[in-house]
Amino acid sequence: MPIIAPSLLSANFLDLKTDCDMLNNSRADWFHLDVMDGRFVPNISFGPMIVEFFRKSTSKYCDVHLMIEEPEKFAEAFKKAGADNLTIHMEACRHLHRNIQQIKSLGMHVGVALNPHTPVDLLKDILQDIDLVCLMSVNPGFGGQSFIPHTIYKIKQLKEMINEQLLNVKIEIDGGVTLENAKSIMDAGADVLVAGNTVFKSADPVATIEALKNI
Repeated sequence: MPIIAPSLLSANFLDLKTDCDMLNNSRADWFHLDVMDGRFVPNISFGPMIVEFFRKSTSKYCDVHLMIEEPEKFAEAFKKAGADNLTIHMEACRHLHRNIQQIKSLGMHVGVALNPHTPVDLLKDILQDIDLVCLMSVNPGFGGQSFIPHTIYKIKQLKEMINEQLLNVKIEIDGGVTLENAKSIMDAGADVLVAGNTVFKSADPVATIEALKNI
């Protein structure tokens, strides 16, 4: 059964309490919080203060995705804000292993995200040090994009690497997840589905989460 992580980037920021209450009363497992800095990606979203408000509104797992340069400067702030997991981008980290160890030392789970053009083989030397791999199935920065089909191949390849090393590393898919493609994503080996517009733009978000959960 998939872990469903609705992306709050697609929520109604004029009425976040309503959307948070909806998620709390749904079968959503995680809150997925996308942090963008306008440097690593061409968009700006929110920072630790907003994550702290989400943390206060839920007891569910807070999955914070840092699409930012120099994540080491902000890891402690996101820990204080209440992040359970902190995912950093391989492409943004000059010293990835050091960044991973910093996050672990702060008591958070740690994920590494890969952009669509980044091969999963580059993870082989740090896979044993992390809890999650976030495969971007769209180019990061904006919601509402279409799923990149080649991601299915990357999921299978990554799952094979994880199984070969006998590791317990979750595969998270972020971008373009829909009710139509969720089954093929899960069949390929994914564990976590990040869904933004699919959930928040649907006529019945709770029913949509239920449908994703039952894939």
